[in-house]
Amino acid sequence: MAKLSQDELLAQFEELTLIELAAFVKAFEEKFDVTAAAPVAVAAAGGPAAVEAVEEQDEFDVILDGAGDKKIQVIKEVRTLTSLGLKEAKDLVDTAGAKVLEKVAKDVAEKAKAALEAAGAKVTVK
Repeated sequence: MAKLSQDELLAQFEELTLIELAAFVKAFEEKFDVTAAAPVAVAAAGGPAAVEAVEEQDEFDVILDGAGDKKIQVIKEVRTLTSLGLKEAKDLVDTAGAKVLEKVAKDVAEKAKAALEAAGAKVTVK
């Protein structure tokens, strides 16, 4: 089997639909026993160590509290931010307290919050 270069692989992925790409990612995760999600760090509760952990936080979650009046615009913005399909984005918007983005940098989280709020959503960053 010929080895494909990174550019050749990217060209192949460009031809896939989002649903096909999501299925590929799932199959890849199962085949190689990996996950595309970032690992979750567990912080110990209490004392000054917990305060230091809060000050050093560099990963944030963008949580959708409500879609507001412009639900379609919010769904479009969620699709832009996450590359989800239409049904998946709609389901995420319909779920109260859903995480749109997990473990992202502060600037990315703030940009996502601003974009979602501009679309009419209620958003919190934790």
